[in-house]
Amino acid sequence: MALDLVPVWAGLLALAVLMYVLLDGFDLGVGIIFLQRTDDRERDLMISSVAPVWDFNETWLVFGGTALMGVFPVAFAVIIPAVYFPILLMLLGLLFRGVAFEFREVVGARKQLWNRAFFGGSLLATFAQGIVLGTFIHGFPVKDGQFVGTSWDWFAPFPLMTGVGLVFGYTLQGSTWLVMKTEGELQRWARMIARRTLAGVVLFIVAVSIWTPLVDPRIAARWFSLPNLIFFSPVPLLTAVLAWQLLRSLQRDHEVVPFLCSIGLFLLAFSGLIISLWPYVAPPTLTLHAAAASPLSHEFLMIGTAFILPVLLMYVFWSYWVFRGKVRHDTGYH
Repeated sequence: MALDLVPVWAGLLALAVLMYVLLDGFDLGVGIIFLQRTDDRERDLMISSVAPVWDFNETWLVFGGTALMGVFPVAFAVIIPAVYFPILLMLLGLLFRGVAFEFREVVGARKQLWNRAFFGGSLLATFAQGIVLGTFIHGFPVKDGQFVGTSWDWFAPFPLMTGVGLVFGYTLQGSTWLVMKTEGELQRWARMIARRTLAGVVLFIVAVSIWTPLVDPRIAARWFSLPNLIFFSPVPLLTAVLAWQLLRSLQRDHEVVPFLCSIGLFLLAFSGLIISLWPYVAPPTLTLHAAAASPLSHEFLMIGTAFILPVLLMYVFWSYWVFRGKVRHDTGYH
């Protein structure tokens, strides 16, 4: 009898998405606010704070995309045509951003050009990812297991709103990261950006929390029917508590707590997304089991994943431990 690995793979896919959002979110956020500082030394410091880890963070994006294609091929065939252009824009943004990391340090390079490419690539990639998220929540028109919409379905109010919302979210991640990793005037400025951005993040969370139940009766029933209302009530309550704690920690000049609180907000938002959409992998009709490949394929892919995933996790913990502490002009990490 074949093992049912669909729930396991669903968990691994969720882990890949979550790890990418948490780890690549802050360095994209740093890029979004990069041009707001005009001093080249401060810009170099902002780059140095993410330089040791930024490229590896995107490994989770590759892992997630590969898992979706190999494990849930029907969902892959539905999702990709629907968000083809946002994904294309995201990849272009990540490409320009990655090139800017390297080329801006070349002797004789047009540094201002590559600074703008770093900012533009970060902003474009983030906005495109938010559009993909909004399109996923909004749902895909499917008939007989095939996508029947157009590649422009993403151009709608809700996906565009989530694109803007994710820009605020990643900016919050990036600014709290700089609070944790820098000192002096740059740190004080990052605190100010974090306080301002937090208001936008809270407004976005409230807007999505109101919008989605109003347009989708299934989501409304999931959250507001009894006993679900009691079981799921800690999610919005904890979100409010964390947002308040983040603001207080910024006002009290804490350094690590704001970043941890911003991570907590993303975790709670992600858990709310899972609660709303489970067990659909391409809402509102295609479930995990309906979109899954054969059990034999799941077992075969799990063999390689069992070796790769622990290495990825160990490298994440090791690299962030090695590059812990403040980043400074004279000594790098200290």
